Amino acid sequence: MRQLAEVEGVLERITYANEETGYTVARMDTGRGANDLLTVVGALLGAQVGESLRLCGRWGSHPRYGKQFTVENYTTVLPATVQGIRRYLGSGLIKGIGPRIAERIVEVFGTDTLEVIETEPKRLIEVPGLGPKRTRKIADAWEEQKAIKEVMVFLQGVGVSTSLAVRIYKKYGDASIGVVKNQPYRLASDVWGIGFLTADKIAQAVGIPHDSPERVKAGLQYALSQSTDQGHCYLPEERLIADGVKLLQVDVGLVIDSLAELVAEDGVVREQLPGETGEPITAVYLVPFHRAEISLANQLLRLLHADGDRMPAFADTAGIDWEAAIGWLARRTGADLAPEQRQAVQLALTQRVAVLTGGPGCGKSFTVKSIVTMALAKNAKVVLAAPTGRAAKRLAELTGAEASTVHRLLELRPGGAAAFDRDRPLDADLVVVDEASMLDLILANKLAKAVAPGTHLLFVGDVDQLPSVGAGEVLRDLLADHSPIPAVRLTQVFRQAQQSGVVSNAHRINRGLPPVTDGLADFFLFVEEDTERAAGLTVDVAARRVPQKFGLDPRRDVQVLAPMHRGPAGAGNLNTLLQAAITPANEGVPERRFGGRTFRVGDKVTQIRNNYEKGANGVFNGTVGVVTALDTVEQQLTVRTDEDEDITYGFDELDELAHAYAVTIHRSQGSEYPAVVIPVTTSAWTMLQRNLLYTAVTRAKKLVVLVGSRRALAQAVRAVSAGRRHTALDHRLTTS
Repeated sequence: MRQLAEVEGVLERITYANEETGYTVARMDTGRGANDLLTVVGALLGAQVGESLRLCGRWGSHPRYGKQFTVENYTTVLPATVQGIRRYLGSGLIKGIGPRIAERIVEVFGTDTLEVIETEPKRLIEVPGLGPKRTRKIADAWEEQKAIKEVMVFLQGVGVSTSLAVRIYKKYGDASIGVVKNQPYRLASDVWGIGFLTADKIAQAVGIPHDSPERVKAGLQYALSQSTDQGHCYLPEERLIADGVKLLQVDVGLVIDSLAELVAEDGVVREQLPGETGEPITAVYLVPFHRAEISLANQLLRLLHADGDRMPAFADTAGIDWEAAIGWLARRTGADLAPEQRQAVQLALTQRVAVLTGGPGCGKSFTVKSIVTMALAKNAKVVLAAPTGRAAKRLAELTGAEASTVHRLLELRPGGAAAFDRDRPLDADLVVVDEASMLDLILANKLAKAVAPGTHLLFVGDVDQLPSVGAGEVLRDLLADHSPIPAVRLTQVFRQAQQSGVVSNAHRINRGLPPVTDGLADFFLFVEEDTERAAGLTVDVAARRVPQKFGLDPRRDVQVLAPMHRGPAGAGNLNTLLQAAITPANEGVPERRFGGRTFRVGDKVTQIRNNYEKGANGVFNGTVGVVTALDTVEQQLTVRTDEDEDITYGFDELDELAHAYAVTIHRSQGSEYPAVVIPVTTSAWTMLQRNLLYTAVTRAKKLVVLVGSRRALAQAVRAVSAGRRHTALDHRLTTS
């Protein structure tokens, strides 16, 4: 093995960084000049461009890139020369100091600059243009950077990435090292982005025993949490125990004992439920999901059987002449209702809780408009909501009334509590929730709690689409056999809609028939069997061909919907290719690299976690927007969301954003786009299912382009989703 060696220099640029492993490829100036940079690779976790580093590692050679230095560990060395200090401060390392301010500070203090910032930061006011506010900000940023560095040095030894180290420090501050050493499994529940697996690696590194009961209990809660990410509200006990043994690699007896301890400590809830075959099963829930499921069932039944009625004009006792009312509506809207639609209108206006479902082209939207029109004619207070900003905008345009996201309607606060609840209900006579297939258990429960007894609550959605991203199958459970919730399913496809290839093919797919891809003006298939070539063709179609042929904006009007995130034709890789095609790098235009992604002004992005701290009422998983500003000095960028709100992100928060030129079909729920481009390749074989393809096609208003393999397309049409989610809302609605 080669001997250990030391190298000192200034980190000039990072060409690749894996945020999970810390593996970095960078270029370093070792004093031989900017044109003779050394390639360094390895564990450069937390190192920043502009820093002077002392590296310990080994010399080697790469067959393609030549001589390089593999880093085993490093320390930061404060620069000693005026030039080094200027470059160090101007690198963007310290929030509030850019190249120009760095120049001014160094002009005043020279080689004493860093010592002044460290020991006498108030003296920064001597620098022209720096007031007390900016001076204090720089001093605070310097202290935070120093403290984070100390935490990072410790965490580097236990394999924690830069972004997670920053988040740990933000959560625990000076107590970070103590928590990591003594309570590593707390990280999994306290810090977003750290799941059980990461916490478990840290725990092993700090010496927590493999068979520790705390480890096993944390692992079981992680297995349940993973199952909620897959849509389940609970897991059968036998499956949870099997998953726990597989995950933790410990004896089954220890898992059973630890589960019993968790139940005794109220860490999980165990309950007997009827299984699919009628035989009872033992279900194990995480506490919030158990409470939410019971609460939602109780709230819906409370509303359904409420004594009062906030729309008495439509009650049976009011003696309304429905023939005359429907005739008035036809004159008002200029169109007659089909029998199913008429039934739905009467149901929504006479029942306290109701469901309206149906596929594309069956008149759901016109039915909703008719319901709202009649309610408003009787001076009812109508509140309209949808799970996403795009869906809310569409609902507002359709009805001519104001609509908002469910989150904004409820005014969710930090921590997820709602301003409106059972004690302070919404002031509404009729609440209409569109795209209800997207409602997960937790959000549906918050909504139901905020509806006052006597108010009418109407759920509208397509039950054949993918279920919610979050846990539960609320819409499907409301429509289950023996459900007490009254419902109407629209089945008649109207003549105008029949002329649409998008609508007709959506219904063909839903019936298990292949889509027609020849001779249509709005539905196309570009055949390419090779997955990598299909990815390139998808990008060409979305970024160039569709915009040119149909006069559409590739960023605003065209959306690529991929069956999965990974793989050559997955959303991750397609985003990289689409960004290069639509928002390429321009010299002199600022950008920010974070992990494997680079953010630029003009980028289409999406929020990938609920953050109740941001914006007026939080920013939620799936919110889409465009980057409108990027400030390398203040280390922040601004996103204009599809709800027309400007949200600021610090550079250390960029792991909350992902590019959205391509999104997975799951993430597209509730959205509608003029044109969608869908790669359908054999590399996504396990994900190809009928409701996935149906959901993707129904996202398009005007145009669908499929790109890929006929065999993969046939599989997607043929494969029916395997099994229901583990939920018990339908059971609770019929037994409460």
